[in-house]
Amino acid sequence: MTARRAAAARATINDVAAVAGVSRGTVSRVLNAEAYVSEAARSAVMDAISKVGYVRNSAARNLATRQSHAVGLVVHEPHSLFLEDPNIGSILLGINSALSDADYQLVSLVIDSERDSHRVAEYLSGGFVDGVIIVSARAHDPIAKVVAELGIAAAFVGHPVDVEGIPYVGIDNFSAAKAITTRLKETGRRRIGMIAAGLDRDSGQDRMAGFRAALGDAFDPELVVTTPLYAHTSGIDGMRLLLDRAPDVDGVFAASDAMAAGVLDVLREVGRSVPGDVGVVGFDDSAWATRAQPPLSTVHQPAGQLGRRAAESVLAQLRGETVDTAGTFLETAIVWRDSA
Repeated sequence: MTARRAAAARATINDVAAVAGVSRGTVSRVLNAEAYVSEAARSAVMDAISKVGYVRNSAARNLATRQSHAVGLVVHEPHSLFLEDPNIGSILLGINSALSDADYQLVSLVIDSERDSHRVAEYLSGGFVDGVIIVSARAHDPIAKVVAELGIAAAFVGHPVDVEGIPYVGIDNFSAAKAITTRLKETGRRRIGMIAAGLDRDSGQDRMAGFRAALGDAFDPELVVTTPLYAHTSGIDGMRLLLDRAPDVDGVFAASDAMAAGVLDVLREVGRSVPGDVGVVGFDDSAWATRAQPPLSTVHQPAGQLGRRAAESVLAQLRGETVDTAGTFLETAIVWRDSA
């Protein structure tokens, strides 16, 4: 370390006050952007900070205020899916944008195992973050229960199936799935199957229920293949199994665009044309949908806005505001392209 950097590291608020010719309290008010400081004093303090090389000790401030100025993002997905799923990335960017505007730091915590769950639960209990946003919460989720017990500011993206009293931001997965399945049915398809995923959380359960409601008496449980994850490989494996069960299937609703892209891969391999032989629809309107061949008909969900609104809910709680725990639903829309 150079002498200049060492001196800068040692500079204190007292040094700033001495050079500026003001009290320590005045320096503190300038640093905390408080009122009742003259422009002359504020200018003198800022000049002194530059001269002595003062760097604010955020860690000490956080210990004094018992605030970290950080919000945790807990994502319940395997590491591979965290990187593969563009929706998670859009949610993360939406959260980060809102937190950045409020001068809060985002801390990402990915849960890929039971060991991860215990580690993250201990981390949250340690007071390292002021609030938490949870994505992809499962039923009987230990993290959600820890958050509820701690009583810290929190919000879910999606509605956990067994936790009440914590605000959430989501979409109406049931109505959206019903609407796109109905649209697929109206193209003349008679043997419509589904590659369903995430049945341990609200999104998967509701998309499955919406699919079933759209088909009514035409629903055939043999034409539904279930898989744990909204992953591209899940779509591949699911479509192969569906073709084994029902070679005459002429329509497929995949519960995510990544899965629908896997469905298209399998149909291409077996020589089935899309949409000629089989109509395929997905869910999300992600990058998977636009780069697929043919481009996917799908449901658009505002992933970035879901993240932003969840972050805004946590920030409102940190300001002491009352937040509605009944949940907020954002609008979705069908985007019809060439796959169906």
